[in-house]
Amino acid sequence: MITPKTIANGILRSIGFLVLIGISLYFIYQIQAVIVYLIVSLILTLIGKPIMSFLKTRLRFPNTLATITTLIFFFLLIVGFISLFIPLILSQSESLSLLNTAEIEQNINQLIHQIVVFLDNHNVDSARFLKETNISSKIDFNFVPQLLNTILNTISSFGVGLASVFFITFFFLKDKTYFIENLKLLIPDSHEAPIINSLDKINHLLSRYFIGLLLQLGIVFILYLIVLSIFGISNAFIIAFLCAVLNIIPYIGPLIASIIAAVLTMISHLGNDFQTETLPITIYILIGFWIVQLIDNNLSQPIIFSKSVSSHPLEIFLVILIAGFLSGIVGMVIAVPLYTILKVIGKEFFPNNVVIQLLTKNI
Repeated sequence: MITPKTIANGILRSIGFLVLIGISLYFIYQIQAVIVYLIVSLILTLIGKPIMSFLKTRLRFPNTLATITTLIFFFLLIVGFISLFIPLILSQSESLSLLNTAEIEQNINQLIHQIVVFLDNHNVDSARFLKETNISSKIDFNFVPQLLNTILNTISSFGVGLASVFFITFFFLKDKTYFIENLKLLIPDSHEAPIINSLDKINHLLSRYFIGLLLQLGIVFILYLIVLSIFGISNAFIIAFLCAVLNIIPYIGPLIASIIAAVLTMISHLGNDFQTETLPITIYILIGFWIVQLIDNNLSQPIIFSKSVSSHPLEIFLVILIAGFLSGIVGMVIAVPLYTILKVIGKEFFPNNVVIQLLTKNI
């Protein structure tokens, strides 16, 4: 029998539960920097796992020495990246005026004017469309500066927490067995084997995925740089760097990268004749970028997305597409790692499900 006291207790429990959720979310928000450090440390741990394995099995390094050597490798890699790339990015970004929104707007307006004149000379109605719609007023000229500033701020923020990240990563690499043994004490015996197997498979698959992703971005960056250098584009390094970073976003990123490369190429040739110089070079750059994407889509991505995480390319495409509709760009970026984790968990805990058997037959 439901009494007023029962209803009151239910309401109080619900309120208490909501308050607990609110406090938990507020706590997570306050320690978001720590969570970021943990995530970065986990990614470094996954990338460092093959290095640790090589040092311990092939070179017979003790566990602690292998861990320290792996961290030294990461440290030298990061220091080399900062000392080599960041000053070059800063100097080229300043010469390209990427941080000057007003100058970007002026250059874009001048570029649009050249395009309108070109179309008018060829009796194309779209010239009138460009004038009537005033498209320049609808462009967010802060996009490129914000993107560059976000990248640089992320790198600088990471530098501030570098010691914390390395400290956490050290123990993740060194005491993996210790963490697993303590985890066994927390989970029920009936679920111990599936959980441990899931963690091992996730560790293995994501290690391959993140290493492959870094390799893919490096290949795309070099190819972009080659294309831009062939045609003598000034500030080729910063343009290639921005376009390679955008490649992290599946499918949409390369399209945005091509648009940015085309616009920046035309801006860098504003003083030249649009029809005989600017337009042909821009078309060549776009063709070069599309060739890079053909190479990436047919070589790099299949190796990373199909082989590293044991999923069919069409399956990955649909997962990324759905994630994009649900969570936007962030969802597209984390879709593949998250989907891989869910597949491994599904196979370990629901091995008899027909759908899961179909999706996980290669794991």
